[in-house]
Amino acid sequence: MFILNMLKKDTGGKIFLSLLLTVALVVPILHLAFPTDSPLHISTYAITLLGKYLAFALLAVAVDLAWGYLGILSLGHGAFFALGGYAMGIYLMRQIGERGVYGDPLLPDFMVFLNWDSLPWFWYGFDMFWFAALMVMLIPGLLAFVFGWFAFRSRVTGVYLSIITQALTYALMLAFFRNEMGFGGNNGLTDFKDILGFNLQADSTRLVLFVISSLLLALGYIACRAIVTSRLGRVAVAIRDAENRTRFVGYKVEHFKLAIFTFSAVLAGIAGALYVPQVGIINPGEFSPLNSIEIVIWVAIGGRGTLYGAAMGALLVNYAKSYFTAALPEVWLFALGTLFVLVTVFLSKGLVGVFQRFGRRGI
Repeated sequence: MFILNMLKKDTGGKIFLSLLLTVALVVPILHLAFPTDSPLHISTYAITLLGKYLAFALLAVAVDLAWGYLGILSLGHGAFFALGGYAMGIYLMRQIGERGVYGDPLLPDFMVFLNWDSLPWFWYGFDMFWFAALMVMLIPGLLAFVFGWFAFRSRVTGVYLSIITQALTYALMLAFFRNEMGFGGNNGLTDFKDILGFNLQADSTRLVLFVISSLLLALGYIACRAIVTSRLGRVAVAIRDAENRTRFVGYKVEHFKLAIFTFSAVLAGIAGALYVPQVGIINPGEFSPLNSIEIVIWVAIGGRGTLYGAAMGALLVNYAKSYFTAALPEVWLFALGTLFVLVTVFLSKGLVGVFQRFGRRGI
């Protein structure tokens, strides 16, 4: 009942959630009910690709919560995404055991190759799924909390805050490239075998991961929608539109910023954890500042400050990326840049704004 009341005035959100849940039901049916040579059959590869897109959509929703409703243009959410991915990657590496190339029951192959004598202390506990799931949320959330505590108390805003967040993710990328950090260096973490005892390469596991990605995206959207329709969300919009005035009337602006920014980072970490088992690898390249910039482009193209627009932007842009990088690889970056410029100049509310105008005209 609470969810229905919350979504009462969110027509776009209801349409998005309906489509998402429909896809979560229809895709498994088409995969299981039709033979591989049927035009209605959806392959395991396509399911894995869709699951990756859904993880990106959750990441876009997280960025839109901070940027669209709080006014924080974060160019570092790729770092939170990657940290959540690494937390899940370490768990998956701990599940390999003696099935690795070197057959060591405790040390991953890259540690054996680098002559490590023992498992680093920060890898302990990751052999348990519940601990890894907790770290997926805790590590990005803690980093965002500490970073936000100092940044917001110092009243760093605007482009300066964006630059600092980008510097943060770049510093983490450089750190994770180092072999002595214990995260696989340049190659990262890969060659995963199973999750919770289920073979990661099995069709059924891929299907379950896709459904879980759909459900978590829906829950993430609902949680963000609950925030933006609450008092916290209303104050966040006031901070976005007139921070000094909001502070003047007595609100602790730093506390509101910190709460939403931290929650946004936790969502990004969960998205990273969904991404890794479906893609099969996590490496320092995920920390690249360019990735964080691309996330902002997804949100801008879809529609900043709508949540569902951000998710749809992520889905559409990543589908286009998959198509063009295969068909016309030399064109993709130019097409993405051109699309971003056109949306910024002519469609300030993104593609969602176009549909909203058509809706008001009754088209």
